[in-house]
Amino acid sequence: VQLQASGGGLVQAGGSLRLSCAASGRTFSSYALGWFRQAPGKEREFIASIVRSADSTIYADSVKGRFTISRDNAKNTVYLQMNTLKPEDTAVYYCAAAARRWLSLVETKSYDYWGQGTLVTVSS
Repeated sequence: VQLQASGGGLVQAGGSLRLSCAASGRTFSSYALGWFRQAPGKEREFIASIVRSADSTIYADSVKGRFTISRDNAKNTVYLQMNTLKPEDTAVYYCAAAARRWLSLVETKSYDYWGQGTLVTVSS
């Protein structure tokens, strides 16, 4: 599967952005999906994940209550709604798809496919 992330940009602190990640292929619903981010000089970190059926999500503590992950299997797209953005949210955001089951969705090694990343910059 190929993933294409979009929706990044420059926003002021307190603002909102919605990231999208469109996937190719007809087996989108068979993948668990996640969003990660990587700030300059830092390791890639988990942000949010959503299972195949969309009835379970996980969030990093740093974004809980501010970010929402969702998916539309009919459109082969996963979204990340980001509200109340902070300067520390500045990073390149990556979407990822996991084909294998029974792995921890907070670990980068659990994902088999990655998008190219979209830059989010939050100004203070």
